[in-house]
Amino acid sequence: MRTRTGPIPTQTHEPSIEIAGRMQPRYDEVLTPEAIAFLTELHQRFGARRHDRLADRMRRRFEIGNGHDPQFRDDTRHIREDAEWTVAGAGPGLEDRRVEITGPTDPKMTINALNSGAKVWLADQEDATSPTWKNVIEGQLSLRDAIRGELSFTSAEGKRYEVTATETPTIVMRPRGWHLPEQHIRFTDRTGRTMAASGSLVDFGLYFFHNAERLIANGRGPYFYIAKLESSEEAKLWDDVFTFSEKYIGIPHGTIRATVLIETLPAAFEMEEILFELRDHCAGLNAGRWDYIFSIIKNYRGRGARFVLPDRSEVTMTVPFMRSYTELLVQTCHKRAAFAIGGMSAFIPNRRDPEVTATAFEKVAADKKREAGDGFDGTWVAHPDLIPVARAEFDAVLGDRPNQLDRQRPEVRVSAADLIDVHIGRPVTAAGVHANVSVAIRYLEAWLRGLGAVAIDNLMEDAATAEISRSQVWQWIHQDRTTDDGTAITREYVEGLISQVLGEVQRPSTGSGTSGDRFDDAAEIFRDVALGQDFPAFLTLPAYSRFLVETD
Repeated sequence: MRTRTGPIPTQTHEPSIEIAGRMQPRYDEVLTPEAIAFLTELHQRFGARRHDRLADRMRRRFEIGNGHDPQFRDDTRHIREDAEWTVAGAGPGLEDRRVEITGPTDPKMTINALNSGAKVWLADQEDATSPTWKNVIEGQLSLRDAIRGELSFTSAEGKRYEVTATETPTIVMRPRGWHLPEQHIRFTDRTGRTMAASGSLVDFGLYFFHNAERLIANGRGPYFYIAKLESSEEAKLWDDVFTFSEKYIGIPHGTIRATVLIETLPAAFEMEEILFELRDHCAGLNAGRWDYIFSIIKNYRGRGARFVLPDRSEVTMTVPFMRSYTELLVQTCHKRAAFAIGGMSAFIPNRRDPEVTATAFEKVAADKKREAGDGFDGTWVAHPDLIPVARAEFDAVLGDRPNQLDRQRPEVRVSAADLIDVHIGRPVTAAGVHANVSVAIRYLEAWLRGLGAVAIDNLMEDAATAEISRSQVWQWIHQDRTTDDGTAITREYVEGLISQVLGEVQRPSTGSGTSGDRFDDAAEIFRDVALGQDFPAFLTLPAYSRFLVETD
């Protein structure tokens, strides 16, 4: 018998993208052959590195869970100690960012944001968008039409919405994080392996390919908010994507501007390194408060009672570990000529309830006064009525200046221990446990119906706040916590609260099977991500795969 020697031949395939989602009217304006070819290139060049970075996340989370606290890196000390480098800074239209409005990209919300009077609109394809196939592609259509001055919308009641503002906010689009797939688009690599596309590369790629040159012609540029980063290596991956993309369509290097959300605990230890890796494309950092709290719970969920947080409502921006995080962010940004953008208070007004509105205005004003006083250059709001409230606080500090990059904050001294000292000294209450169960289930129910940002109990909830709610419940159970009245927080106790919440919500008498409400599915998801033995890294991953992926 003859034995083969030498290398084993391997079959190679031409990399390709297949659209698995249903094509609807106008989808072909986004999913053009040219755009699909660009997505194919992005996935072929950067898909494997994305998977490597996600594996790094798992290793780091395992290390923290096993007692290895994060530290400022020794191997990148030279970057932090080099005083000479700065980031690219503001692109055209980003010079003044004192108030930014956030929201999803459906036509109505797009028009409302563009008419809002804010300086910047965070066009959110991430936590404020439920990633249904319809929302993913029709959000791109909304953005395409808005950038070309062609967007209008008529509601089911016959109300017509149009962009009427003479000066509209600069658009900064937020694609999904590296961890999220887009299962309605399938990528086949050179080895013939087929897998779900990257939500990050799909969202970024479609928006950039169709709109970059038009945005530049409009006097702005292709600008992005980058979510859920956990390391400077992940930032370097984005920078390489940006550099390749600029070259691909023939625009100058550095045209893209990115603002990175520091919303994970590992990223808080690498702020300067993240700025450095993105320096040719970076405009600044944002303090993504809600995901940051979630990241701390996720990483320290099994490390004992010392790391258990009290009721979500008690974890405010003034507790010591959150002060340390935000003050370090401002100092780091201004050291490198980067903008520091504040986060979003969850309080929102209710035009039908003056008392609720007055409370929201008071809470938001205090939050923005603190941020402006700390040196932030701008902030987020989630409702147009909050723009004047936030603007007043930043105007009081900024005056006619577009920013306060000159505030260097040399007095700030933040240690690694400060960032993980989460002791607050407040109890877990029965009301707090009930609120987490109620908010998570009601938010998930809306998310399953395609809504990513939802007003619940006069607070704006999105995927990040739902993550806090379910992860706290998981941690309280696994750390054998009790409420302040002595009740043990067990799976059985929470099951009783689930039943209570399902009895409290308004449901048609016909039941969910014919009415279209998704409370039973929402409760099922909540049980899986809050009551299970394992802790899914993100609740949106199993929920997306089970309920939002369309099949023919």
